[in-house]
Amino acid sequence: MKKAVKMGLVVVIVMFIAAGAVMAENATDANKAVIGGFAERVFAKKDLSGVDQYMKADYIQHNPLVAQGAKGFKEFFSAWFASVPDWTYTLKKMVAEGNEVWVYGTYSGTLQKDWLGIPASGQKYAVDAVDIFRMQDGKLAEHWDVMDIYGLFKQLGAIK
Repeated sequence: MKKAVKMGLVVVIVMFIAAGAVMAENATDANKAVIGGFAERVFAKKDLSGVDQYMKADYIQHNPLVAQGAKGFKEFFSAWFASVPDWTYTLKKMVAEGNEVWVYGTYSGTLQKDWLGIPASGQKYAVDAVDIFRMQDGKLAEHWDVMDIYGLFKQLGAIK
């Protein structure tokens, strides 16, 4: 009898562990889907009207060029899109674990209007970046990025 109870407990524990793994996998997939939808609407279509659907209002931004919150995000990308009419983002890889989603892609275009204090030059650029998002309640809550800013500024003629 004791052996049967122990086996029963082991089975229940294994089931809880398996259920937890499935729930975590589903949450991870859901986070990737949110980022995919965000990238499609905001970056592929340049539609900033949907930012609030994907991003928390108090979104934390760790890039010093971008102001805090969803409002800061919209201001920064509105200016970027206006300065680079052929602005393109190519998503190359997405990896998620827990509440974080890491995205690797290329930002490219032609600088047609002044941007970040860089005069309009007509210069084409392409720069790779890794964007790291922390998700909370199904929305983007925090962001870090690693981008070759030196390479970008050199391509745009801001650095010799």
